Amino acid sequence: MMTRLHFQTDTGTRVPAVTESEMREVDRLAVEDLNLGILQMMENAGRNLAITAKEMLNQNEDRVVVLAGSGGNGGGGICCVRHLLNHGITPSLILSKSTEDYRGAAGHQLSILQAAGYYPTMDAVDRTIIEADLIIDSLLGYSLKDAPYGLTRELIAQANQSKSRILSLDLPSGIDATTGESPGTRIQPTRTLTLALPKTGLCSIDGDILCADIGIPLQVYTSMGIVVEPFFMGRYRIPIRPALSLE
Repeated sequence: MMTRLHFQTDTGTRVPAVTESEMREVDRLAVEDLNLGILQMMENAGRNLAITAKEMLNQNEDRVVVLAGSGGNGGGGICCVRHLLNHGITPSLILSKSTEDYRGAAGHQLSILQAAGYYPTMDAVDRTIIEADLIIDSLLGYSLKDAPYGLTRELIAQANQSKSRILSLDLPSGIDATTGESPGTRIQPTRTLTLALPKTGLCSIDGDILCADIGIPLQVYTSMGIVVEPFFMGRYRIPIRPALSLE
């Protein structure tokens, strides 16, 4: 039997962690077998991310920068922008690629913002990052294979060099979701909001970790042989930390 890493909530409930391949299968089953839409899960992720961001801002702070890649993680960050706008915060959205590279769910989220008259920040990007009260990292998700490169690497470096607090979505950009190792540069978050279940690689990071409910039914995990007891219990985001022992 495989030894499974667990995290623990602030109330003592144990939560199993999943590897990159397991999380990929979770997403596939949720979409293909249970007809849970990618945009539904992304909307839940973006809303939870916006709420977490607002909680991290002190009074009179409103300079938020969202760094967004072109994949599913970036789509969650772009969705977060819309929710922040609806709550009176106008964040700067900095894309790691040209807008034409944003397709699928991430492209859909970007098109909503553009139709509403909101557009990504194009000028003085480095200054915008340095002056931010909070940086939201949604550059890379659990599919990391190689070291970050190009503009993504530059944005990670600029975020780390700033004195801003950093909130990462799902896991910090630049780390392997399974091992926690970094093939290159990695972002250094103040807090990480992981989605559905914690990833095993999160044991290696610094900073607080929250786990967010994005609506995946527990039956998905059961079908994979992963025992997950209800652990959100009235909350959609819950603090977690690595458990002291394995099971």
